[in-house]
Amino acid sequence: MIAQNTRFLVGKEVQALYPKYLQDEYLHVNPKELAASPSSFLLRCCRCCCFFFFPYECDLRTLNPQITIESPKSPNRMRGHDLINTVLPDELILEIFRRLDGFKSSCDACSLVCRRWLNLERASRRTLRIGATGNPDAFVRIVVRRFSAVRNIFIDERLPISPPFPSLRQRSPRSNPRKRRSGKKNAGSSSKLQCMIEDSTSEGSEFEPFSLSDAGLTTLAKGCTRLEKLSLIWCSNVTSVGLYSIAENCRTLKSLDLQGCYINDQGLAAVGEFCKQLEDLNLRFCEGLTDTGLVELALGCGKSLKSLSIAACAKITDTALEAVGSYCASLQTLSLDSEFIKNQGVLAVVKGCRSLKALKLECINVTDEALQAVGAYSLSLELLALYSFQRFTDGSLCAVGNGCKKLTNLTLSDCYFLSDKSLEAIAQGCTGLTHLEVNGCHNIGTSGLASIGRSCPCVFVLSPLNGYISFKEMMTWIRFSRKAIVLGAKGGVHERFLLPSKSPASMLGDCQQARRTRQFSSVLILGASVWDARGLSELSLLYCQRIGNNALLEVGRGCTLLQVLHLVDCSSIGDDAIYNIALGCRNLKKLHIRRCYEIGDKGIIAVGQNCKFLTDLSLRFCDRVGDDALIAIGQCCFLRHLNVSGCHRIGDAGLIAIARGCPQLTNLDVSVLQNIRDIALAEIGEGCPLLKEIVLSHCRQITDVGLAHLVKRCTQLESCHMVYCPLVTAAGVATMVSSCMNMKRVLVEKWKVSQRTRRRAGSILSFLCMDL
Repeated sequence: MIAQNTRFLVGKEVQALYPKYLQDEYLHVNPKELAASPSSFLLRCCRCCCFFFFPYECDLRTLNPQITIESPKSPNRMRGHDLINTVLPDELILEIFRRLDGFKSSCDACSLVCRRWLNLERASRRTLRIGATGNPDAFVRIVVRRFSAVRNIFIDERLPISPPFPSLRQRSPRSNPRKRRSGKKNAGSSSKLQCMIEDSTSEGSEFEPFSLSDAGLTTLAKGCTRLEKLSLIWCSNVTSVGLYSIAENCRTLKSLDLQGCYINDQGLAAVGEFCKQLEDLNLRFCEGLTDTGLVELALGCGKSLKSLSIAACAKITDTALEAVGSYCASLQTLSLDSEFIKNQGVLAVVKGCRSLKALKLECINVTDEALQAVGAYSLSLELLALYSFQRFTDGSLCAVGNGCKKLTNLTLSDCYFLSDKSLEAIAQGCTGLTHLEVNGCHNIGTSGLASIGRSCPCVFVLSPLNGYISFKEMMTWIRFSRKAIVLGAKGGVHERFLLPSKSPASMLGDCQQARRTRQFSSVLILGASVWDARGLSELSLLYCQRIGNNALLEVGRGCTLLQVLHLVDCSSIGDDAIYNIALGCRNLKKLHIRRCYEIGDKGIIAVGQNCKFLTDLSLRFCDRVGDDALIAIGQCCFLRHLNVSGCHRIGDAGLIAIARGCPQLTNLDVSVLQNIRDIALAEIGEGCPLLKEIVLSHCRQITDVGLAHLVKRCTQLESCHMVYCPLVTAAGVATMVSSCMNMKRVLVEKWKVSQRTRRRAGSILSFLCMDL
C-alpha cells in the first residue's frame, strides 16, 4: 500500500505526488491497486501532466521514476520531443513486444510503426511458421538473416504456396504519388526474394515444386543455434545430412517433429548424441528408420525424453520399444500406430516408464495382456486412446478401471469386442473422467453410457469469503443442478442441506454415497481454497446405434458440467435425449449433431431455452429441424458458429431470428437449404457484422441482390462458398470480391468469374473442378 506522504524525485526536483493525484494512463485505476502488480506501467500526474515510467517489480514507496516525459499539454511541450517514441528506451519497447498475444498479426503491426520498431521486433521475434514456398532454401536464408533470435520454427510443406505477387486489389507502387522511404537495400532484397519466388513458381508449373533440402536446413542450423523447437512436416527432400547439422549446431533443441521426412538411423543417432535436452519427438511416417536409430536415440537422450510418437514405421519393432522402456524413464506421452508392434514392446514401455500419463495405441496385434499391464503399472495414466483393436475384451478395460484412478480422458474407436461391462468398470473406477469418446463400438449400448451418467461425481468446490455461502452465490451455482448436497468444511450454510464438517476424503465418500442413493445430482463443498469443478465435460458418440434416449437421460441428470456434446449417426437418440441434456446441462457450449434423424424441433428448442452459454451449434442433415428450432436458438446471444447444412425445413424465419439474436456470429453454413432467400441474407448482413465465413452452396434462391446486402455490413468476411447457386452471376462474384477487403477465399464455378475479377483477385479465387 502506498503511504499518503510518499514523495517521488523527478530529476533534481522534489514533488509531492500523492496517490489520489495519480492515475494509470491506460487502465484508469488507482495506483494502490497496481502497487503489488509485477507489471510495468506508466503513471500520469493530473496536476503537472507528466508521465512517469515504473519498471518491472518496482516498489513505489522507495523507487524513483526512471523516466519523466512531459505531456504535450505541459508548457515545455516535451522539451523538443515531438513523439513519446523518441524517449522510450529499447528495453521498454522490447517489454511491450514481450507482452503481446504472440499472433503474427500483432507482431507485424508493431513492425509498421517505424524502422526502429521494425528492427527491434525482428530481433525479438521468437516463433516463425513457414508454409510451402517456391524456393525454400533461399527463403530460409533470408528468414535467418532477418530474425536472428528465433527460438521456434515450424515448416509445413503441406500448406499452399503463397501468391508470388500481392493482390492487385492492393495499391500498386506506381499508383502511389509519394515516393517510398525504404532504402535501396531493403527494396533490393525484397525484389530479389520476389524474383526467386517467381522463377521457382514458373518452373513449378512444369516440374515438381521445390522442397526444403539439406542445404537450407544447414543454413537454418548455423543461423539459429539457440533453436528450441523445430517442426519439419513432410519435407521430403530432407535427409540425415541436414538433420545431423541441426543436431550438431542446435544442442538446446527440446522439440523435434520429423513427420513425413525420409531420414535414416544416422540422423536420429546424431540427435541422440548432441541434443541432450530433447523432450518431444515425432517420428510419424518416417519410413527409413529402423530399430537401430531409435535405440541410439534412447541411449543418448532417453533421460530427458518425455513424448514420443511413432506411426507407419515398418522397421521399428518391439526391440526399439524395449530400449525406450529401459532408458526413457521420464516418458509421459506415447503414441504408437503400427502393425509390427506386439505385446512385448508395449509391456516393456509400461513397466519401465512408470510416469506415463498419455497412451495412444493403434496396434492390431496387441492383446489384453498389454492393456492389463497398463492397469497394473501405469497408475498415473490420465489419457487413454484405443483405435481399431480387434483383440481387446472387457477384461482389459476392467483392469484399467481398477488401476488407473487418475484417468480423465478415454477414447474407444472401432473396438468391436468391448461391451457395456467396459464402461461400467470405467464408471466405477475412474470417477474423475472428463472426456469420453465412443466411436463405432457396436456392442456398447444404453446400459454402459448410463452407468457413466450415474457415477459422474459433479463435485463443485467453492471458497466463500467468510466460510458461509450467500443466497446469491447459491443461486448462481444452483442453476447447474436441480438438487444439491452441500458439505461445509469451515462452518454452516444457510441454504439447502448440511452435513457435519469432515475431512476431504470422508466428504468425497459421502458424495459418492449420496449419488448412489440418487437423492442428489450434484455436490457443493465449502471451505476449499479455490473454485473448481469436476465431472464429465465432453462426450462424443459416433456411429453408436445401440445407445438410446435413456443413456443421455442419465447423462443429463448426473453430468451437469457437460459443455461439449457430439452425436454422429446415432439413430436411436431422439428429442427426449436432447431435451433432458438441455435441462440438466445448462452450461452446454458446443453441440454438434449429424445425421441423427430422430432429433427435431422439440430437443433443439429446449437447448435454446436452457443453454444460454451456447457458442457452437452444428445440425447437419437433421431433417426434422425447422424454423421453430432456430427461433429458439436465437435466444443464445453468445452463439459464434452455426451449421445447419442439409436441414431443408429451415427457411427465412429461422435465419432472421438468428440474425436478430446472435450478433457475435462469425461462421455460418446454410448450404443445401432450398428455402433461403435474399431477405435472410439481408438480415444476416444487418445483424451479424462480425461474420467471417459463410457457406451458401446449393442455395438455389440466392441472387446477386442478397449478396450485395450481405457484404454491405459484413465487411470482415474472409471466406465464401457459393457453388451451385444458379441465380448468382458474375456480377455477384465481383461484388463479393470487391466489397470485402479481408477476403481470402471464394469458391465458385470458374465460368462465373469475369476476366476483370480474375485479374483483381485471382489469388483468392478457388474453382470447383468440373472436368473430372
